[in-house]
Order: sequence, then structure tokens, then C-alpha cells
Amino acid sequence: MDSQVYNDEMSKMDRPIPGMSLTNDPENPAPYEKPTEFTNVHEACQYLWSLVTEDETYEGLMTGLSKGVPLMPIVETILFDEFQQGKWNPDLMLMLIEPFSYMIIALAERLDIDVDIDGEEDEVEVFGVSVKEEKLNKLREAAGPAKKAPVSFLTQEQLAEMKSLPSIPSLLESNQTSPETPNTQPEEQITQQPSLMAPTEGQ
Repeated sequence: MDSQVYNDEMSKMDRPIPGMSLTNDPENPAPYEKPTEFTNVHEACQYLWSLVTEDETYEGLMTGLSKGVPLMPIVETILFDEFQQGKWNPDLMLMLIEPFSYMIIALAERLDIDVDIDGEEDEVEVFGVSVKEEKLNKLREAAGPAKKAPVSFLTQEQLAEMKSLPSIPSLLESNQTSPETPNTQPEEQITQQPSLMAPTEGQ
């Protein structure tokens, strides 16, 4: 490609030029230029749990998953948005991909929602980093027919809190019934699905 054509095309893109950040007012830094709010995985996961279990966020998230929106783009979007708000640095953001994914799978499991992990892409990248096939297979297994997300990614408090989350009847109807075969189960069984994330007796 001719260098002039290349430069003309690049100039049309809404992107910062090299060194632009050095011209920002040091008295008014962007949120991600300040010290981050979270510096370890545990505290960041606690924050993410409270974020995705807020009524509006929870309902929107579960609705999207029930309609087939792949999980990994959702995880990437939420983590990057919080990074821009100064919640964590890029290193911690990458470390949160796996535990945050399992959190969302566990929430979807409660509503019996089938989770599409990656949209059947041949190669999955999150923040430009390829996700190892081994980790993808574990996520697919957790979201598969058995629906057994690892309990270790949730605290006992989170497991208890998950049981009190709204059941979102409209989602349950769309996943459990169809016009041709109406569901004849008692209403109590529909709205109060037992959680497979609950620890077994004696633990």
C-alpha cells in the first residue's frame, strides 16, 4: 500500500496519536491513570459478584446469555469497562477472566440457561491474548449439559446469596416451556430450582 494512502486512512480513525497521553493535565488524570482500587483477585472477585448480582445488571446479563450471546465477549466488556474506571490494572484484569467466567456460569446454571462460551470460534482471544484450549474446554464442560461450575470459585456467602436472587420467571419460561408442550410442573418447582452449586452434605 502506498504510504500516503495509508497515512490518509489512519488519519480518519478516531485514535490517539503517540505521546498524546503526555499532554493530559496531570491534575486531572483519567481513572485508569490513578492508583487502582483493587490489587488482589479475591477483593476484585467480591466486587464483581456484587456488580453482576445487582438487579438490573443480573437480569440483563441472564437475558443476554439466554438469547445466545457468547460468554467471553461479555466477560471482556465488563472487565475492560471496570479497568477504565480505575478498578484494576491490566495484569489483574487478565487474572480475573477465569474466576469471573465461572461466576457467570454459576448464575446461569441456577436458571438452567445454556451458556455459549465462545460462539464456536476456532481461536478465542480476550484482550488480544489467546485463551488456552485447555481452559476453554474446562469452561465448556462447566457450562455443558451437566452444568457443574466449580464451587471453589464462590464463597459460602456467595452461594447463600445466590439462592435469594430473583428467578426471573420470563427467562425460566423461555428455557423450560414451549407452546407445543406446556410445562405441567407445579409453579414452586419452576421458580425454585435447586442449585447444583450448593456444597454436598458434610462439607
